Amino acid sequence: MRFVMMFLLSLLVNDSSLTNRLNILVIDNDEHGSTGLLPFLLVQIPSDLHTVAAPLCFLQIFIVHSYGAVEYLTLAIMSYNCYVAVCDPLRYKTRMTSKTVAVLVALTWFYPCFMMVALLSWASPLQLCGSFINKLYCDAYLVVKLSCSDTTGLNIYELIATFSTIIGTLVSILYTYMKIFLVCSSGSQQTRQKAVSTCSPPHLASILNFSIGASFEILQSRFDVNNMPNVLRIFLSLYFLMVPPLVSPLMYGLKMSKIRFACKNLTSNLRPFLHP
Repeated sequence: MRFVMMFLLSLLVNDSSLTNRLNILVIDNDEHGSTGLLPFLLVQIPSDLHTVAAPLCFLQIFIVHSYGAVEYLTLAIMSYNCYVAVCDPLRYKTRMTSKTVAVLVALTWFYPCFMMVALLSWASPLQLCGSFINKLYCDAYLVVKLSCSDTTGLNIYELIATFSTIIGTLVSILYTYMKIFLVCSSGSQQTRQKAVSTCSPPHLASILNFSIGASFEILQSRFDVNNMPNVLRIFLSLYFLMVPPLVSPLMYGLKMSKIRFACKNLTSNLRPFLHP
């Protein structure tokens, strides 16, 4: 996964013709969710006793939960980028400047990090009456359930933070696509083809793919899944953290003709070294 991201990143950095605004947002499609899982998992696999220290558990919660929020906010910014490109193309360069993109990307990280710091500042002092979590990785709701004290306020805060992020981003994405649809319905066939080929397939597929994984994650945390087969439960947990970060860069990268052309050039240049 990291190799795929670094490969696409190297193409975008080394070829100035590829560094448009949408590509910058694709790079921001973070992979740190899998980073919050794999190191812990690799340490745990050889051991018969699967334990994790409390500070590392809270660190994993911070990484995994912020990953979900950053991903949704990134998808919302990408939909806005498509909206400006299709609905206001003449002012695209003045509206989506490097400064604007930098501010938007910074906000996608600042808001989740702020919300998670507040959550962990509230949850970490809690005294726990248990130490077992039936999951591959630490989860905020499951850790809070182990508390000896009343955690109603903390649970309400977590629910509000989660669903306000999800619903807010999905509403903004729906609004931008409604605007794009209205422009395309009254525009030329060339405009419709540009909108469909540039924005819709990879972006909508990413939204659907990640929403499926996020739904699995929320349902697993909030409902009793002990009767579910272990293999299925493990698959659903890994889907959220592994599949979207791997599939999204491929969908966006291979959809862009410039990146496909750059990939072909790179592989053709490497062929003499691979097959001397």
